[in-house]
Amino acid sequence: MAPAELDIVNSEAIGQAVALPAWIQSNLDLVIGVPLRILLIVVGALILRALARRAISRLVERVLRSGEGRNGQSRFARGPAVLQRDPSRADERRQQRARTLGSVLSSFATIVIVVTALAMVLGEVGIALGPLLASAGVVGLAIGFGAQSLVADYLSGLLIMAEDQFGVGDVVDLGEAVGEVESVGLRITQVRDINGGLWYIRNGEIQRVRNDSQDWARAVLDVSVAYESNLERVYEVLERAGREMREDPEFGKFLLEDPTVWGVQSLDADGVVVRLAAKTVPLEQWGVTRELRRRVKAALDSSGIEIPFPQRTVWMKSGDGSAA
Repeated sequence: MAPAELDIVNSEAIGQAVALPAWIQSNLDLVIGVPLRILLIVVGALILRALARRAISRLVERVLRSGEGRNGQSRFARGPAVLQRDPSRADERRQQRARTLGSVLSSFATIVIVVTALAMVLGEVGIALGPLLASAGVVGLAIGFGAQSLVADYLSGLLIMAEDQFGVGDVVDLGEAVGEVESVGLRITQVRDINGGLWYIRNGEIQRVRNDSQDWARAVLDVSVAYESNLERVYEVLERAGREMREDPEFGKFLLEDPTVWGVQSLDADGVVVRLAAKTVPLEQWGVTRELRRRVKAALDSSGIEIPFPQRTVWMKSGDGSAA
């Protein structure tokens, strides 16, 4: 056999030796292409999830730092008096809202990325997504009807935090529950009432909120004086008592303006009711009202203005029918 023929025979033998099996050649895309694409999808999903978590974490940290000044103090400690708040309470409230909303955004991004990657993987494997999506829609509809109250609780909690309706440390009126907010979650809000009881309120059941802690408050005092009293003199005495309290270093820091007399509130059976009001910093209106009541009582006594007591006229008939 010629040398050229020997080379050709050797080449064919080597080619046959290194040739892939026939079933691998016929299913090359299924054996190599599909796993490779699935691997790329999984890696891409993990990278996107990590990037989303990192972006959300940076956003939360920026929000937490935005409340601090250059010297590390809360920005709520400065500014106009009408916006004064307890710095520690404001910081705690802002941190809780930022972390909770950040956790919700992170979970939402993870769910979207995982569901999208799973759908792409199923498409690569060859599973039809149409029937699966239809089944998932039916199951989701059934779960939605069965757990609609739970969904309402979470949506309401998210809106409460996003709109800053109330937060930790606020004094609120939620209906039966009236007291200080100790915790605000996506599903449950905890309120401690004046007797020490801890209320657990589902956020979906909160229909209206009265917040006594935002921006400013008002101390309102109704003072009853005798009908014989000179109202102009009463107004003067009440306003002087209010000005003296505003000038007091101990209580003046809680007043945002001089207490003012609004006028006659009502004409009762026993006296004339005059209303005195003052704008205060949040959560100090009750202490200001108590101190203002004490000062008004002392001012009226020193001025000789009578604070009336219930008075009744009793007519009695004697045995002969005459009235006495």
